[in-house]
This record gives sequence, structure tokens and C-alpha cells, in this order.
Amino acid sequence: MALLHRFIRAATLTIGLMASALPAFAEKVRVTDVLGRAVEVNTPVERVILGEGRQMYFVAALDRDDPFKRVVGWRDDLPKADPDSYKAYLARYPAIAKLPNFGGMKEGAFDVEQAIALKPDVLFLNVEAKVASDEAKLVEKLASVGIPVVYVDFREKPFQNTEPSMRLIGKLFGKEALAEDFITFRAEQISLVTDRLAKAAALKRPIVMIERAGGYSDDCCMSFGNENFGKMVEIAGGKNFAADLIPGTFGTVNPEAIVAANPDVVIVTGGNWEAYVPGGAWVGLGPGVDLIEARRKLAALSRRPAFAQTAAVKNGRVHGIWHQFYNSPYQFVAIQEIAKWLHPDLFGDVDADATLKTLHERFLPLPYQPGYWVTVEAKG
Repeated sequence: MALLHRFIRAATLTIGLMASALPAFAEKVRVTDVLGRAVEVNTPVERVILGEGRQMYFVAALDRDDPFKRVVGWRDDLPKADPDSYKAYLARYPAIAKLPNFGGMKEGAFDVEQAIALKPDVLFLNVEAKVASDEAKLVEKLASVGIPVVYVDFREKPFQNTEPSMRLIGKLFGKEALAEDFITFRAEQISLVTDRLAKAAALKRPIVMIERAGGYSDDCCMSFGNENFGKMVEIAGGKNFAADLIPGTFGTVNPEAIVAANPDVVIVTGGNWEAYVPGGAWVGLGPGVDLIEARRKLAALSRRPAFAQTAAVKNGRVHGIWHQFYNSPYQFVAIQEIAKWLHPDLFGDVDADATLKTLHERFLPLPYQPGYWVTVEAKG
């Protein structure tokens, strides 16, 4: 009998060791994406296609140790829209140069057959791709072979959808606690601004003109309505001049309206768009950029007829800020810097640069490099 007991114990131990060596079985969960669609996904997902390369901004915050370990394919926009970040990732993760890439849904360049061949557990799409994906019946085609599509949003309505998007991705990645840590950090950093503004007596909100991608083309001027950077301005204690002129998130305003409004502050979003507009007048901002050149370009933009005679230019309140804050979960950093521009006395001790460094140290795989904003000083 003793021999039998020893045999049973040995067999039980062997089975337990074998079981621990096997990979955990995927669990099929039902999630709701930011469009309210119920989607069944096997979690944690191990093979992901990014419908936009800049979705690495949120992937990196959840998979810091190896941000590309789940990514089996991605859209080709990151090297073009944010080449400085791409180069930093490439230097650390050289294998991404061979990562399969796709054209955009809106351009009709997404290769469905290639996506199916990569056998992803999920495809992430931004909400702005929905019209194009519906026209192409992408969701139905992928569903027919068992590939779910999940929509996220950090661009169209970021102040409604950033937190649910991060929670959703955290659940799919099996990183729910980390996603909550990020959400809490983001909320705390925004509260540093909103709590102080709420206590400020007789707060005067300066009129702010936000120019979207100034210098990208010769036209003037793209801007934001009551979301995205427009909302950031309001949260930071300003009055977004274009809010009453642009009914949605994005739109344009004419130069005459800017002249008539005489904004107190001008903020131009910028990035390295050499791939799209070689040698353009855009303000090159982003990690590790040449801020002297960025300041020169910003000063040149401020001399255009729509801005030259404004209070903002006369008083040295013309600023440039990294465009990609508009398409990432990092908006809280921009809010802090904008608040300091709008209310320097109230936010003199707030250090957005330190906040961005902390973001990198706590959540991101790359070291922090400056270059995300610039100011044109007043003349004499």
C-alpha cells in the first residue's frame, strides 16, 4: 500500500509539472469597443494587427518590456507621420524593419488577404476608419475566418474614448492593472490643471487660435472644434476661438476671422512631415528634433497675414506643440504645457517636461528626448 501511495504521489507531481509547462488556454471574452460593438476575442491576444502604426503609442505603454511582441503587422504611417519616434524604435528593435505593413483603410490600400494570412487574434482600427471599412465590408470578411475587429479612439473624441480604449486594450492584453495605473496617472496629471483652475478667482480665459499642422500646406487655416486640441485648450483654461465655427472635431477657419478675433495666444501643431511635404514650412517637433530650426519656422508662420498683427504675435505668445498629442493617450502632457502658456502666473510651478519624462520612465520603453514644444519670444 505504501508503494502504491508513493506511485500516486509521483504521478500527480509529474502531471502537475507537465501542466505548468503548457501554455495557458486562451479565454474567449465578450468585450464592447468604443463604438458600442460587442466583440468576442480570445484573450490574452498574442497576435495583433495595428490598423494604424501610431497605435504603438498605446501598445508601448502596456507592453513596455517588448512592445512589438504581439504585433504581426501594422499600417505604414509611423515612419511617415512620426519618423523620429520610428527611428528611436527601430534603433532599439531593428526587427521591425521587416514587420509586414499595410496601406490605410481610408485610402483603400488595406490588404485583406495579407491580414488573413498573418492569422491575427484581433485587428485594431481607429474609429475614423469605420466608413472605409464598412464600404469594404472588412469586418464581415475577417469575421468569416474568425478574426475580430475592435475599434479604439484617441483622435476623434479622445476625452470620451481614451479611458475606455485603454481599458479595452488592457483587457485584451491581459494587462488590466497596468491599464488602470496609466488611466490613474493620466487623470491625476489633468487634475493638476483643472483643480487649480476651479479654485482660481475671476479667471480670465484668453482667446486661443489652434492651427492644425500649420505650414503643411499653403492654405490657412486648419483648426479644431470642441474636441481634441480644441478641448485641450478649454481644459487648460482658454477659450478656443474656433469652437463656434467648427461643428465637429476638425475643420477650417478663414484668415479674416482670425484677424477679427485677434487671439491672445496662437498655438501651432507640428511634426516632422518630410515624407509628406519635403522641405515644407511645417514646424518640425518631436523627440530629439532641432528646436532652433523649429523656432525659426514657427516665427515665419507667425508673419503670415492672418497672424502678423494679432495680440499673440505682438506679445510673444506664439507656441508650437507636437501634433501627435492629438492621436495618443498622452494628451495630459499637452494640457499642462498649454495651461502654463495661457496662465503663466497660475501654473509657474507645473513642469510638463518633467511629466513627460515621468511618462517615459513609468510606462514607455524608450528614453525621453526633448523636442515636443517651442515658443517664439516677443521682439524687443
